[in-house]
Amino acid sequence: MSDKTNRGRFFEDLTPGALLRHPVPRTVTEGDRALYIALTGDRTPLFCSDAFAQALGLPRAPLHDLLVFHLVFGKSVPDVSLNAVANLGYADVRFLRPVFPGDTLRAESRVLGCRETSAGTAGIVWVHTTGYNQREEPVLSFYRWVMVNKRDPATPTGAADAPTLPAEVPGTDLPVPPGLDLARFDPTATGGRWFFEDYRVGERIDHADGMTVEEAEHALATRLYQNTARVHFNLHQMRADTRFGRRLMYGGHVISVARALAYNGLENGLGMLAWNGGTHASPTFAGDTLYAWSEVLGKAELAGCPGAGALRLRLVAVKNADPLAEPVPLRVRDERTGREGYDPRVVLDLDYWLLMPKRGGRA
Repeated sequence: MSDKTNRGRFFEDLTPGALLRHPVPRTVTEGDRALYIALTGDRTPLFCSDAFAQALGLPRAPLHDLLVFHLVFGKSVPDVSLNAVANLGYADVRFLRPVFPGDTLRAESRVLGCRETSAGTAGIVWVHTTGYNQREEPVLSFYRWVMVNKRDPATPTGAADAPTLPAEVPGTDLPVPPGLDLARFDPTATGGRWFFEDYRVGERIDHADGMTVEEAEHALATRLYQNTARVHFNLHQMRADTRFGRRLMYGGHVISVARALAYNGLENGLGMLAWNGGTHASPTFAGDTLYAWSEVLGKAELAGCPGAGALRLRLVAVKNADPLAEPVPLRVRDERTGREGYDPRVVLDLDYWLLMPKRGGRA
């Protein structure tokens, strides 16, 4: 067998402290923007209207913050999660500066910790990934943890190093796009009636709409991000080697669809500033219909941006159950074990900060 092809790293190949510089740099284009909208239905004006963005002080419309996340995430896959069982969660995700068409992105990750699972067939790996533009300015950073298959399931590694990750991104430490001026914010462009002052801590916003995700859509989205994880592409392997017998949908696509659904009720939101944490609670497959709701967890003033504040939101996505038609609890208790866990219909639990203009665009 040729040794020239890359079969990806297995759990045994990932050691704490290792710095992984990921190929391949990617120059982003207007085509990426158009495909992202086609695949998610996102309607945020800041990311699709040059006129709207320029009125707020930016040179043109930046790329969607989640598109940037997916592209940087995709760069890390061949080195970190090509042999993944599943990506499990995120912490301290920071959107550090806008990315515009014509920018070139690259990424690198540092391995923080590794812990073998009790079954011994795989292990959990924690990494911190940073994306840079062509000027070597960081545009995005995040922690994530992923379950990775072992090369030799029969041989214990003894790895038991689980790092402590940041619990949240403080409201006082949120990155705001430089040059943003909300004095000329025009709500007729968003169709939104509600501003920072109108949202109450503890309020729940049911986003009303649902979206069924097809096989071709989630596969095309994952290819767009150059994410090569086999669980998303190789149906032959998934049928033979997993209990699902199907391709898993890339969890990031679930986040994008949920965020697009959340436009309804949060229309004036200008983009994600940071994620405090996130969990893919259950797998999603082609043919599933996604619904979403948001809970307002907190609010923060933004230093240097008096025309806006930040809403701390919990975005929950569920599959094949309309929360407006039937109750879907976030967590349930297993009658057999007595343990509490996510309702099996919950596929995403994401805690994030959203940039929201104030009424009149001023303090």
